[in-house]
Amino acid sequence: MAEWKVYTIESGKGRHSVFPGLCKGCGLCIEKCPTDTITWSKKLGVYGTPAVEVQQDPACIACGICQHVCPDCAIVVEKLKPEEQKKPKA
Repeated sequence: MAEWKVYTIESGKGRHSVFPGLCKGCGLCIEKCPTDTITWSKKLGVYGTPAVEVQQDPACIACGICQHVCPDCAIVVEKLKPEEQKKPKA
C-alpha cells in the first residue's frame, strides 16, 4: 500500500500542501508562479524525478495559479486570513 506524505508550509499569504507522491516533476507550477516562490526539491516524486517545494517567501500572494496548473493535483493552496499571516521581519 502506498504511503501518501504531504509537506505543508506557510509562505507569504498562503498555506501550501505539496504531495510528492503525486508530483511527476513537470515544472508547470514553477514556470507559472508570478513570485518565484516554488522551486525544485531534493525529494523525489512519483516517477523518481524531482518534486517541487514551496519556499518560505513573504512575496507569495497565494494566488493559487500553481494549484490550478498542476495536472496531477499535487499542490493545494489555502489562503491565510490576515491575522494568520506572518509579518515580514523589518
